[in-house]
Amino acid sequence: MFLAGTLVNTFAILLGAGIGVLVPNIPERVKTTVMQGLSLTIIVIGLSMALSDTKDILIVILSLVLGALLGEWINIEGWLDRIGGWAERRSGKNSGSSSVSDAFVTASLVFCVGSMAVVGAIQSGLEGNNTTLYAKSMLDFVTSTVFTTTMGFGVALAAIPVLFYEGLIATISYFAGNALNAPAVIACMTAVGGILIAAIGLNLLGVRKIAVGNLLPSMFVAIGLKLIAPILTHYAVTLIHA
Repeated sequence: MFLAGTLVNTFAILLGAGIGVLVPNIPERVKTTVMQGLSLTIIVIGLSMALSDTKDILIVILSLVLGALLGEWINIEGWLDRIGGWAERRSGKNSGSSSVSDAFVTASLVFCVGSMAVVGAIQSGLEGNNTTLYAKSMLDFVTSTVFTTTMGFGVALAAIPVLFYEGLIATISYFAGNALNAPAVIACMTAVGGILIAAIGLNLLGVRKIAVGNLLPSMFVAIGLKLIAPILTHYAVTLIHA
């Protein structure tokens, strides 16, 4: 079943979040120290992803600019805040929507962004090989447990975008064959995603509030730019030699 890896990953996040909710209250200073450690780790992971494809730096920069403009126009951050507010009202909590929406956005990006999510879903669709997503599920299980103990139940909501994101990629890969198996495109998208992951780490440290949600389109802009780059280069060379 080509969606088995996606379903296991979704369940692992929900299970980890459920365990995190049941963990006894942790002293605030311990939570702070744990979150600072996680934040630094997330920044390092993000930077390692971003630096993995330095040859496409111009595409990465242009993707972030165009993606930011698109994200601000759609106001993705505002929509995510409203989802968080709705979830918090449904749960009967009154601490404000920001805690739930922040947990939702942070966890969603950590779980969805990265080569494991994309490559794993493509492998599931193309070959029925779910090994990568199973390994990712174990990592996400631990991460969701820790995140929930410090950020709250909003982490569990991240299972929804993971289900749709990985499921959509796996489904398209299943029907589209090898069309999506493009390592260069995945590398470029991962580099942009790494910058977003690093931004999440800065948010968690409280260095500066970055509207990461409004930067999300950058990843998909990067795909388009990477795909058309050879065509643009060909026409540029033709014009020069004309």
